[in-house]
Amino acid sequence: MDWNHFTGIGARLKHALQELGGRIFDGLTLDQVILSAAILIAAFALRWIFTRTRIHRIGLWLLRARTPAAQALVKDVAPAVRFVPFVAAAFAISGILSLTPAARGFVFDFNRALVVFTLFWALLGAIPSIFAGLEARSTSLGDGMTGWIVRVARIVTFLLGAGIILEIWNIHVGPVLAGLGLVGAAVALGAQDLFKNLIAGVFIIGEQRFESGDWIRVDGVVEGTVEIIGLRATTVRRFDLAPVMVPNSKLADNALINFSKMTYRRISWTIGLEYRTSVDQLRRIRDDIEAYIKGSDAFVSAPAAPTFVRIDSFGDSSIDLMVYCFTRTTNWGEWLQIKETFAYAIKNIVEGAGSGFAFPSRSLYVETMPSGAEVFPLQARAPQTEQAGDAGPVPPPPRGLRPAPDT
Repeated sequence: MDWNHFTGIGARLKHALQELGGRIFDGLTLDQVILSAAILIAAFALRWIFTRTRIHRIGLWLLRARTPAAQALVKDVAPAVRFVPFVAAAFAISGILSLTPAARGFVFDFNRALVVFTLFWALLGAIPSIFAGLEARSTSLGDGMTGWIVRVARIVTFLLGAGIILEIWNIHVGPVLAGLGLVGAAVALGAQDLFKNLIAGVFIIGEQRFESGDWIRVDGVVEGTVEIIGLRATTVRRFDLAPVMVPNSKLADNALINFSKMTYRRISWTIGLEYRTSVDQLRRIRDDIEAYIKGSDAFVSAPAAPTFVRIDSFGDSSIDLMVYCFTRTTNWGEWLQIKETFAYAIKNIVEGAGSGFAFPSRSLYVETMPSGAEVFPLQARAPQTEQAGDAGPVPPPPRGLRPAPDT
């Protein structure tokens, strides 16, 4: 292998490139090449200027808006806007170069595809900001509804943009969609559960049964905090911090309790008082507890929410006092703190009235004693004093009776 061999390879490559250039270009000159290179450099410089001057500030100045939604919108479409100089450069270069008719048609389709690509790129980026602004202005759209609509809108926008680009390149989408329709009908028969969950997700979001962050409970299914409402399943994090993926059909077909939608939070207690409590003491305890509830800002007063403090029933071992009220907060931690403070207050009220809390007990009454039984009455043992010279023997207790242990 000598130098002449490499020279021959170079000559053949040069001939191939000239032939390819002849098929694409028609009378290409050095001035056209230099001017095209200058246009590309200008496009890179313009993109650098957009990046350095923070294009979102320019957009805010043009929109004359300082709202967070406008800032997010300009920030999301900024990547597509920074690509516009290259699209303009492609149009300028295609107009400068001397191309063959076949190459000119290809470049024309390529430029149109670039324009469509840039427009749909900007639209895909702007969709989340657009719906976030609509959510801020409308109370009917929640976080779950907005997230679901954004995902569907992005998918539809992507498919629409891809279809237009394919049509530009003379790839007809109609027959493809017809074939996909037949395949979809066959798939639908075997994916009934999937479509059932999708439809259930639409109803959940449309009816606003719950949103991300809500505390929900479905008996026999799950209880916890909603994290993500998906198209097929909803992610619920239980109170042991374990995530659960629940199919949407189970959340739509079963009775669901949304604790986060509570207006107020309830406290329902039954307090057992001793039977030795007098009527005056009962009235005092009831009135003091009711006064505490009405005088505290943590509780809701009637008629906004029912409040009851009443003697409810006579139990087996206690006189039952019902306490039924609502707190203003629905936060679990704050509610527990209010309950604790309320429990302290009730204990002070009951003991201050001279009563006490009852506990389950049983009394045994003996009418007759069996014959021959020996009864030993309990006697309190006198305290012993340790004095010098007074150390006599302690008499033993009566037979059959053990002394009580010292405490």
